[in-house]
Amino acid sequence: MDLPQGLVTVYLLLVSLAQCQHYYLLRPIPSDTLPLLELKEDPDPIYDPRERDLNETELRSALGDFDSRFLSVSPPQDRYTGNEDLEELDLQQQNPTGMMPKDIKNLDFDAQWGKKRKASKKLKRRLQMWLWSYSFCPVLYAWNDLGARFWPRFVRAGSCYSKRSCSVPEGMVCKPGKSTHITLLRWRCVQRRGALKCAWIPVQYPIITECKCSCAN
Repeated sequence: MDLPQGLVTVYLLLVSLAQCQHYYLLRPIPSDTLPLLELKEDPDPIYDPRERDLNETELRSALGDFDSRFLSVSPPQDRYTGNEDLEELDLQQQNPTGMMPKDIKNLDFDAQWGKKRKASKKLKRRLQMWLWSYSFCPVLYAWNDLGARFWPRFVRAGSCYSKRSCSVPEGMVCKPGKSTHITLLRWRCVQRRGALKCAWIPVQYPIITECKCSCAN
């Protein structure tokens, strides 16, 4: 698809930064542990909690803070929430949220036109919005079933859209930029003096809260 003349100018303005350097110099350090790898469990049902171990009142008391935005005891009606199953075209057309990055807001578009011919405010705004939309990395949320050995077993986890590059020139992709932790209960069993002892223990589970454009490697 051919770009408007103004966007071609921006491309030329940015091409010198092609070697994995984001054009507006935002280079987060994403966590290498996100998203989490699938946990491999021992399939033996002896390690599963029994019905008497699943008293919701007692478990809520042991858990403390129950954030229903990210936690669910029963299967949610829709696995995907937000924009998880949006097509690429929809993501490209989606308006970014929050404050425009200062580096995009302060880009000097006049450098390509010269002193005698300056870009209009309307064109500058269009170019800024195009760059911001192209580099925008939304968090895609989906409910994950962690299995019977976690309570609550359904967690709304985030991921970053990575089917296309988010930079001009291409080469960078959306990666986790920030995360938070929520508390879950984990059913843990250990052998003690020849007997199997099991109990619920609190564990911290990381949730991606922000995705940013970053180097692919």
